[in-house]
Amino acid sequence: MPAIVLIGAQWGDEGKGKATDLLAGRVDYVVKFNGGNNAGHTVVIGDKKFALHLLPSGILSDGVVPVIANGTVIDLEVLFHELDALGARGVDVSRLRVSANAHVITQYHRTIDKVAERFLGKRQIGTTGRGIGPTYADKINRVGIRIQDLFDEGILRQKVEGALDQKNHLLLKVYNRRAIGVDEVVADLLQYVDRLRPMVADTALELNTALDEGRTVLFEGGQATMHDVAPGTYPFVTSSTATSGGAATGSGVAPNRMERVIAVAKAYTTRVGAGPFPTELFDESGEFLRSRGFEFGTTTGRPRRTGWFDAPIARYAQRINGVTDFVLTKLDVLTGLERIPVCVAYDIDGRRVEEVPVSQSDFHHATPIYEELPGWSEDITGARRFEDLPGTAQDYVLALEEMSRASISVIGVGPARDGVIVRRDLLG
Repeated sequence: MPAIVLIGAQWGDEGKGKATDLLAGRVDYVVKFNGGNNAGHTVVIGDKKFALHLLPSGILSDGVVPVIANGTVIDLEVLFHELDALGARGVDVSRLRVSANAHVITQYHRTIDKVAERFLGKRQIGTTGRGIGPTYADKINRVGIRIQDLFDEGILRQKVEGALDQKNHLLLKVYNRRAIGVDEVVADLLQYVDRLRPMVADTALELNTALDEGRTVLFEGGQATMHDVAPGTYPFVTSSTATSGGAATGSGVAPNRMERVIAVAKAYTTRVGAGPFPTELFDESGEFLRSRGFEFGTTTGRPRRTGWFDAPIARYAQRINGVTDFVLTKLDVLTGLERIPVCVAYDIDGRRVEEVPVSQSDFHHATPIYEELPGWSEDITGARRFEDLPGTAQDYVLALEEMSRASISVIGVGPARDGVIVRRDLLG
């Protein structure tokens, strides 16, 4: 079977956990290939709600092997807190695999993340302060700590010493904070070694072997397209590759094995953190979307910025990810609106622009050009076939599909696990 990539098409929080859960019972592996505990998935199973931050959503499905791959950064305290919380609720967490090449978030990464963000003042990016960016920076600067380093105390100590030699100067002389001791960092990391050891594997080898044997592997991206460090709204982005290409570099599985790319988009748009957001609403419509959609971060609890659906962003996501299928979530949130605006293009200094502009300055100044579509008042949370939707809801989906240039194959119509309409089999 081919590998399948699942990513976010907007700025994250689109409902990727629900989409992964929809597929997880039919795949053998679910792989987290980027990011850390700076994002979260909420999955509802029956009357139980699970909030996952670092773990792949597949950990909730029996028989699925969840993998934290080499493209991630791991806060070990968070990892074991999540595992313990799930175990206490009866979830089998023994199948988890962790890449030996994944990088470790240390206490000095978290400290630097927080003080550096405060130091920026008005230029703050909106980081979660969980050490994600500094850990990726160390990875690129070749002074990072990898999971495999924890099993050789001598190597671990050398690497921590090398990292702190520079960082303590920064903390003391620039940020006016105390220096961090090598011993305290090493001791903090070593406390997890015995419990961590059975989970660690050559995950790239295991995943390639699984594909060779005809098993199905789902790659689950954290964050989303517009937060990707390269094609996202830089510098208001995450520090990893959240687009479909990151599934290859973040897992050790070649891109020619990935034959399907599924992108998740809300029926409207949300964003957390600073940065351009053309369709953002500051009126009662924005509050309607926030309250009806319960738009608060799974990880941070921060209120999300809300806006109408942005078709240029959907087209952009389709193009750079090679999207074959969209999953449209939270259609039910729009119930009760008489008219629903959709951004079809931007006005930039009097010019109509159909696509996301390459210039960040232009994107900041882009004003949405809207087309209004008829709304509906009927409750759609019980719909399980496309034909069950009111005609105007069907028209809304079909209009977004045409604008987005890929099939809207699944539609989310409610928070429950079975609150979906499947128009096209995502594995077919």
